[in-house]
Amino acid sequence: MRVSLTDRNDYHQFQPLLYQVATSQLPAEDIARPHRSIFREHPTVSLCPGEVVAIDPSACRLTLADGETLSGSHLVIAAGARPEYFGVPGAAHHAFPLYCVADAERLRLHLQGLLQVAADESPDAAPLQIIVVGGGPTGVETAGALAELLAALAATGRLPSGWKVILVDRGANVLAPFSERSHTYAHAKLANDGVELRLHSGVAAVHGDRVELSDGDAIDTTTVIWAGGESASAVLGSAGLPTGRGGRVSVKRDLSVQGLQRVYAVGDAANIPAPDGSVLPQLGSVAQQAGGWAAENILRQLRGDPPEAFRYKDKGIMAMIGRNAAVAEVGSHRHQVEGPLAFAAWLGVHAMLLSGAHSRADAFMSWAWDYFDRDHPAMVEASATPARIAWGDEIADRPNIVVSR
Repeated sequence: MRVSLTDRNDYHQFQPLLYQVATSQLPAEDIARPHRSIFREHPTVSLCPGEVVAIDPSACRLTLADGETLSGSHLVIAAGARPEYFGVPGAAHHAFPLYCVADAERLRLHLQGLLQVAADESPDAAPLQIIVVGGGPTGVETAGALAELLAALAATGRLPSGWKVILVDRGANVLAPFSERSHTYAHAKLANDGVELRLHSGVAAVHGDRVELSDGDAIDTTTVIWAGGESASAVLGSAGLPTGRGGRVSVKRDLSVQGLQRVYAVGDAANIPAPDGSVLPQLGSVAQQAGGWAAENILRQLRGDPPEAFRYKDKGIMAMIGRNAAVAEVGSHRHQVEGPLAFAAWLGVHAMLLSGAHSRADAFMSWAWDYFDRDHPAMVEASATPARIAWGDEIADRPNIVVSR
């Protein structure tokens, strides 16, 4: 059996660590492992790089931007997500999304230029204000990392005091899926790090120099980071597939599409039903387990056996807030851990989920450096690109990351 893999990028990205690339804690190469490296020892996998512009699910056929077509006996749709701006005027044009490696690199370069300008301005200049939209894990982790970065720059004299990181969310709490205890902990830690929380407030419009809130207030800013939600890839909209919330494909319990037994959808491309009738959350653990389950179901079909309903093993949820500060709710019963222990658990889990031993080792060394040298991210952000260990990888095995300005 042969497998054809197509993607517009030549690498696999690890989305939970995008904010660390944006804030100079990790080099982009650590979370973007080339497909060539991943599948080098899998001769049955053919890499077919290209952007999919059309899907014919009934024929299990894809059309690429260059006109090439790919077809097979089965089709697995794992097209990922894109930012969802919910129709907010100006958001798509002025805000910085954080949903792919190129987004993270573009934001990092923007922040680097912004901070260098701020460092050269007179003390009487308006203080730097950065707005993060969205109080989920991505928004909280980004806001916490930015606050620590700006505090380190200010402490070393590279940035005037008075800076602000403002987190805006319509809800009553950040990290809404977490427990009330986690809400309280996260609020306290963010506030202690200098993050201003603007809850019960939505974004009404985004301009180049300010954000208008739904309560009528306006905040001056040069940088808006959008972590306010996501929807499925645009290519799914024209595929004629049944879709639900977020434009994601509605699948059956066995991850196949109704009426199309040879078509599967997983990850951020799918709304996967839980046994109780709800929809499983858009988590990396759900995507990872669903991908393996879909593969097993295809193998079952090829053997002449019926596919089986997906059984998700809930390992819990976690979020980083800052140095020695994280929350983790472990297992289906959500046993809660917070503080340094959750911080260490977060580092360990995310390092082990990275693809490739080199990336894991590099991440651990970068995190250790950051932990024992508080000024490390600030020095990198103010002067250079985060460095990666020279592992001796061939140039052909480095990801081709294209950053649009």
